[in-house]
Amino acid sequence: MVFFAMSKRHPLQPLSVTDLVLEHERLHEEIDQLRRALTSHAVIDQAIGAVVAFGRIPPDDAWRVLRDVSQRSNTKVRTVAERVVKFAQGGALPDTELEELRRALDRRTMRFPPDGCSP
Repeated sequence: MVFFAMSKRHPLQPLSVTDLVLEHERLHEEIDQLRRALTSHAVIDQAIGAVVAFGRIPPDDAWRVLRDVSQRSNTKVRTVAERVVKFAQGGALPDTELEELRRALDRRTMRFPPDGCSP
């Protein structure tokens, strides 16, 4: 038995079963990528909030701080964000990233809050 479907992108081009299977696999990969992006976005947003609190800076500047730390420590932004969130919850931040975080905040000309709250 042979099945054909019509392509939404190219309505005059019928799709074979093989085409449909390939499209199905492509869509599943896209769904997985979107799920990862959504999770990553949530972690980055949380880290931005932590940096806003640490440095008393606007969210746009906090994003730049995360990006600076990422670039200067050669670490993915998502990884930096995950570590900053853990740090905000009382965990440790690798020394290189902690130092880069301090420097990035200093570059924004803002000072840390009183001891006990600063990175």
